[in-house]
Amino acid sequence: MTVLKDRVALVTGSSSGLGFAAARALLDLGARVALNSRGGDKLEAAHRALAAGGGEVVAIPADIRQPEELEDLVNEVEEHLGAVDILVANGGGPRVKPAVELDEADWQEALPLAFLFVPRLCRLVLPGMRRRGWGRIVAINSVSARQPIPSLALSNALRPAVLGYLKTLALEVAADGVTVNSVLPGYTRTERQEELAAQLARQTGQDADEILANQGRDVPIGRMADPSEIGEVIAFLCSPSASYLTGQAIPVEGGYLKGLP
Repeated sequence: MTVLKDRVALVTGSSSGLGFAAARALLDLGARVALNSRGGDKLEAAHRALAAGGGEVVAIPADIRQPEELEDLVNEVEEHLGAVDILVANGGGPRVKPAVELDEADWQEALPLAFLFVPRLCRLVLPGMRRRGWGRIVAINSVSARQPIPSLALSNALRPAVLGYLKTLALEVAADGVTVNSVLPGYTRTERQEELAAQLARQTGQDADEILANQGRDVPIGRMADPSEIGEVIAFLCSPSASYLTGQAIPVEGGYLKGLP
């Protein structure tokens, strides 16, 4: 399909996991895609893997925690591919800690990684989107924005903050042809999920593989998601088919959330 032909997409945190899956799905729809992470072998490998499948894709290293690097990142995307039409904002998860153990250093470390990079990137790409009358912004968030997860106090606090910002932004730019949404993945078999299981195993003495298996059993569908299942939802939100959908936080979690939608 080429419904996103000539559209330029920037996907942060896309050397692996959900960001990589989103980038692949956008390429499949014909978008020109800029991959991003802090760089290194993983980013190079992701670039090779996607370039081998055809389509136009570049890889640009930048640390999303640093405002000046975000500005350089957007400038490089525009230099290589053109103005950003689609932003998929994906960052790393903050460290695992219960609320009673958090200190000032934890907050200062987590804020740029889990929250601040989103409004900073939006500020950089929105003027062009509004001027052209078309844009898509999608943040990869978490079910912890709706239902707190034990020992993820930083995520439980900052993920809802991202939703509050994006909902406000969506209302402000809807008339300009720019949609703003987020996805809330649940348990998904990514490196991050394996890392969390390993940390929990060290804290509890349980086996990490058993923790992962139990997490899959906790989902009504009976398994963890594959990253591609999240990526396809993100690509839909960036497509013309989702032109009347904005200001939404869409759970993709196999029925894990217990509350009403």
